[in-house]
Amino acid sequence: MNAEISSVRPNAEDFLSIIRRQRLGKLKIYLGPCAGVGKTYAMLREGHRLKEQGIDVVVGYVEPHDRPETTSQIGNLEIIPQRLTSYHGITLREMDISAVIRRKPTVALVDELAHTNVPDSKNPKRYEDVKELLEAGIHVITTVNIQHFESLYNFVEEATGVRVKERIPDEIIADADQIVNIDLPAEDLQERLNGGKIYPKERIETALENFFSHKNLTWLREMTFTETANFLNRQQRKKKQDQETQVNVLGQVMVAISSLGPRPERLLRKTARLAVQLNAPWYAVYVRTPQESVVRMDAAAQRQIADTLETAQKMGGLVISLRHKNVSQALVTFAREYGITHMVLGRTGKKHFWEYFSPTLYEQVLSALPDMDLFIV
Repeated sequence: MNAEISSVRPNAEDFLSIIRRQRLGKLKIYLGPCAGVGKTYAMLREGHRLKEQGIDVVVGYVEPHDRPETTSQIGNLEIIPQRLTSYHGITLREMDISAVIRRKPTVALVDELAHTNVPDSKNPKRYEDVKELLEAGIHVITTVNIQHFESLYNFVEEATGVRVKERIPDEIIADADQIVNIDLPAEDLQERLNGGKIYPKERIETALENFFSHKNLTWLREMTFTETANFLNRQQRKKKQDQETQVNVLGQVMVAISSLGPRPERLLRKTARLAVQLNAPWYAVYVRTPQESVVRMDAAAQRQIADTLETAQKMGGLVISLRHKNVSQALVTFAREYGITHMVLGRTGKKHFWEYFSPTLYEQVLSALPDMDLFIV
């Protein structure tokens, strides 16, 4: 296996020192730009290294994808029997989360963090299974590709033309204890694809023309390096000062949510990305005016607001709902009281002719808060 692992890779001994110091489960993520770079291979190899040092390691779930190199790495690692379930007449395998918790290993290897479980599973998503293992005091080593980050959804779609259905909240990544970037040059990835080491032969041509094009692979690799660098930067800041000091220095972020916005998820992802870069908390603020009372708003607008605020929570934001007759005054007051330093607003859509004689929302905000860093999406 020729996977190139970044020079900042923490080794098995580093992770071992972490899990010995802590009682709660710790999370290590092998991150890659796409399938086939060697994340599962690297995870299994670390499992063997930890086992050789006397650590109780089990395979909670592994998906070798019929790749002989990966399958061979399972070796003598203990595998928790998977749960078999029937879905639409097809027998599927899922991780048996209850069995792993009953076994109570020190470390569980859990492949494909972004996986969606079958409907009769205990949790809808595998990342929820992983959170449950961590809460049970079991340390987890897992794998995921960069395109599954919730806040990168729009960027991935625009750059690659692919809409990724399986996504994980950014807070899962932000709360990880270690991230390892598993990388391969685009040319090597395409060579592995052509050699039938990633997908079956019937899928190779389509993959090369679409997701595995040289342009897409290069972009995905760049994003993976960027995310790894951001994570390491946050880790270094955490070592230097406690969370309260970081907030005071780096500021706080908020986004204004409107019932009229055509694509509110873009605002949320921009805000989440900004908060991650600043290592700062962020707030999703919705101002309900008298015109947007429950009796006046149609059902579609109410559903959009509810869905947007729910998405904000999943992405790690703190949802704040305010009642005020003036949106700009409410936002300004909130920003002052909470020490907001960065605000994200949506660009104003089509105006009525009389609105051209009134200042826009962001003009009103800047007038009241001239030192605010304002981002218009």
